[in-house]
Amino acid sequence: MVKMVAELCEEQQVTLAQLAERSGLDESRVAAIALGRWTPAPDERQKIAAVFNVTIKEIQWGHSTPVEHLYGHGPGGQTSR
Repeated sequence: MVKMVAELCEEQQVTLAQLAERSGLDESRVAAIALGRWTPAPDERQKIAAVFNVTIKEIQWGHSTPVEHLYGHGPGGQTSR
């Protein structure tokens, strides 16, 4: 079953600080990845997967919030002039 990083953290009781330390990645980057705001590079994916002892294919990577809605300018929103 494919899971998000935040789900794996919760299941394995790993804090974002611990995930950052164990993966060797910056804590702000790890937080962005866990919240679905940043799609990690292949080497970052491998480091995170290793912490949870899963393969990179067992983790759902990528944005969990549609980018166009972050600033309220999604479909039907304001346009540039």
